[in-house]
Amino acid sequence: MDLEAIREQSQKAVETLLLEAKLSEGQIVVVGCSTSEVMGRKIGSASNQEAAQAIMDGLLKSIRGKKLFLAVQCCEHLNRALVVENQCKDKYNLEEVAVIPHLKAGGALAAEAMTRFTEPVVVEKISGHTALDIGDTLIGMHLRRVAVPVRLPVKNIGKARVNGAQTRPPLIGGERARYS
Repeated sequence: MDLEAIREQSQKAVETLLLEAKLSEGQIVVVGCSTSEVMGRKIGSASNQEAAQAIMDGLLKSIRGKKLFLAVQCCEHLNRALVVENQCKDKYNLEEVAVIPHLKAGGALAAEAMTRFTEPVVVEKISGHTALDIGDTLIGMHLRRVAVPVRLPVKNIGKARVNGAQTRPPLIGGERARYS
């Protein structure tokens, strides 16, 4: 697998997502990723640390450049908990859980986040502002209530399908209401 192509695909996907989502400093980007799917295997069957490193290289520059928080979803073995920076946990009053994601429980990207984040912690749940799903990892549970698909020019990262989502406030009030 071409790791440079994976890095470039990841970077292009997240840059497009951030352009569409128009986030403010300090908001949360959730990423779920199956490196098994990226490598062309069944989800959860062949975690790949090298692919995770390439994906993280593609994500971090843009996310950190816009002063956003990255929340990396763990696999189902850790109940899809998320790795975040301690500063994100504090800002959003998130509850920390005691676990250390690794290749076989948490997944390669979560394990990579534990080594690349400045002060990583794991939280059980979050309400992200936008998300990138690499390999059909089902990140919807970690988004705010109203999620809207974002069509990305990058359809795959490696061999994994990739989808984006952004959130918006719920529209309330009926026919007399006005929305900006």
